[in-house]
Amino acid sequence: MAKKIPLRQCVGCGEMKGKKEMMRVLRTAEDGTFTLDVTGKKNGRGAYVCKNRDCLLKARKNKGLERSFKMSIPGEVYDTLEKEFDEFEAK
Repeated sequence: MAKKIPLRQCVGCGEMKGKKEMMRVLRTAEDGTFTLDVTGKKNGRGAYVCKNRDCLLKARKNKGLERSFKMSIPGEVYDTLEKEFDEFEAK
């Protein structure tokens, strides 16, 4: 029997992709901060974004993360995520 691949929807472009092909944006339960979870194993509420910068920008424009986390997200959070994204892409 074939192994089932967990699919997740990108909050930017709305495409369904395999969990491994995506980046997880995580909101920690303790202090409510947002970070990129590269491993996909950390605790907290997560939303998924494709591994390209365009989708992160689309998510910012269409308020994809706001819908996913059911709360308003300050612009600084997106700026921080963009910086983390750049660092990840540089590796």
